[in-house]
Amino acid sequence: MPDGRDPSTPTPGRETTNAESSTAEPPSLTPAAGAPPGADRSGPTEKCGVVGVALDDRAASRPLYYSLYALQHRGQESAGIVTHDGFQQHSHVEMGLVGDAFDESDLDSLAGQTGIGHVRYPTSGGVNASCAQPFSVSFKSGSLGLSHNGNLVNADEIRAELANLGHAFTSDGDTEVIAHDLARNLLEADLVRAVKRTMDRIHGSYALTIMHDETVLAVRDPEGNRPLCIGELEDGYVVASESAAIDTLDGELVRDVRPGELVVLEPDGSGFDSYQLVEREDTAHCFFEHVYFARPDSVIDDTLVYQARRNLGRKLWAESGIETDVVMPVPDSGRAFASGYAEAANETTATGEERPADEEAVEFAEGLMKNRYVGRTFIMPTQDERERAVRLKLNPIKSTIEGKSVTIIDDSIVRGTTSRQLVSLLKDAGAEEVHVRIGAPPIVAPCYMGIDMASREELIAADRSIEEIREEIHADSLGYLSIDAIADVLGESRLDLCLGCVTGEYPYDIDGEDTDRDVQRPVIGDGATASADD
Repeated sequence: MPDGRDPSTPTPGRETTNAESSTAEPPSLTPAAGAPPGADRSGPTEKCGVVGVALDDRAASRPLYYSLYALQHRGQESAGIVTHDGFQQHSHVEMGLVGDAFDESDLDSLAGQTGIGHVRYPTSGGVNASCAQPFSVSFKSGSLGLSHNGNLVNADEIRAELANLGHAFTSDGDTEVIAHDLARNLLEADLVRAVKRTMDRIHGSYALTIMHDETVLAVRDPEGNRPLCIGELEDGYVVASESAAIDTLDGELVRDVRPGELVVLEPDGSGFDSYQLVEREDTAHCFFEHVYFARPDSVIDDTLVYQARRNLGRKLWAESGIETDVVMPVPDSGRAFASGYAEAANETTATGEERPADEEAVEFAEGLMKNRYVGRTFIMPTQDERERAVRLKLNPIKSTIEGKSVTIIDDSIVRGTTSRQLVSLLKDAGAEEVHVRIGAPPIVAPCYMGIDMASREELIAADRSIEEIREEIHADSLGYLSIDAIADVLGESRLDLCLGCVTGEYPYDIDGEDTDRDVQRPVIGDGATASADD
């Protein structure tokens, strides 16, 4: 494969002719299949899962379907697949879980050996079919399908500029903004240059899988905020949000898509080309992927998520360990933290001294049983639903808890409602003491990069000390993990991580917010300069 470091070198066989001038009529865009015309797509971009495949001699629809199953944890509200058979694009996008969104006939109708897919979860923008992806468009130079994980900061500015140029938008979503901008650039430049021009204009977090006719692309923002990786199959290649999707297809993880990189899969599945289109001095990897969102069996930015969580648990014991009878996780994402915490607790005392060999080991136990037919309380749209779901979701095992001092380990505290109810559950079950330990720092600010976390008014740590939070959730003690521990375990400097939700300082230029680095959003409109590749 060519290294592709020179962005002026177009992808072999995929150069778009420059037949249209810069004054050409804007592309005609149509909503994705399954999205009713005029439907409202308003609301922030959600945390999602994306995938794309290119195969040698078999249909892409089922591998995409299986990949979306592997990424189901990243979104349970809608699922979609777009394929291309070399002549035309096919799309199927529906609300609901992957297994509900597709049946046999749907998959059979998605012809072609290349395709992309998407799963979504809801944000404050609401839950409706118009927000589902991939977003499909058609224009003079062919067809596009886009799957987006992340959130743009300057989508409104680009939308306003393009609207003034005659582009008609069907939504307020930033995915459609990317589609319009890329389609416009494809009228004037080859594929690689068109992507570069769009990357020079959009500012924020994005991991994209894109289809231009039968060619599948993968693009990661220059800060690498959202995960994206490349896998090799027996008969092709796959790009996906997490390596767990590659494992599902019996593939081998090749590597992560580099921040600022464009990866172009050969339509026949024979390989891929790489183009490093944008480079930054520092990255902004989302630490919360390792803390909460990613599957434990995924490898993200060269780190196995399960092992990272265990090591974070060990750090948690070193920083704020407390001697109790039982250590138990809040299932499921707290399990690896608790395992590491308990392992460290059996090696050293809470004061850091080596634990005597004859001293009774700290018990690691499952004291909370999860009802797996109840969705995540974290992503339920209303507070009433979140509160009601806690009792439906978790049931204490009294024999593990009764008459004992208990430490419960969770990945994070957002609003505090769940933590308060968990403490109450355990005390009602007979716990003498309930101590809470959290495998992340206090969340003090909202996420603008694609996680619908909460507003500052809703975040329990935004205006409270740790002691005040402890009182609010009725725990006997409360301890969080430090930011330095996060950076140490992930093997990155603080400046290479996105820590906005725990520091209030962001790696992007966001109106009204502080930054943790020298960064400015692109100038859009009359003040913009020509792209460096022109």
